[in-house]
Amino acid sequence: MNEDIVKGNLKQVAGKIKAKWGKLTDDVIQRAEGNSEILAGKLQEHYGLSKDEAKKHLKDMGCH
Repeated sequence: MNEDIVKGNLKQVAGKIKAKWGKLTDDVIQRAEGNSEILAGKLQEHYGLSKDEAKKHLKDMGCH
């Protein structure tokens, strides 16, 4: 996944992420700095999702 694309997409969908995944704070989203692997890891940590599930949710939200 191209990190620049993820960074751009993350800015566009940050509001959607916070609305759907309320346990992810602005700080967590900013620390991910567009890295979908970090964001997927946080979804796993906070919501008990598998890595594949977390990545699918992020892809569905536009964070390829």
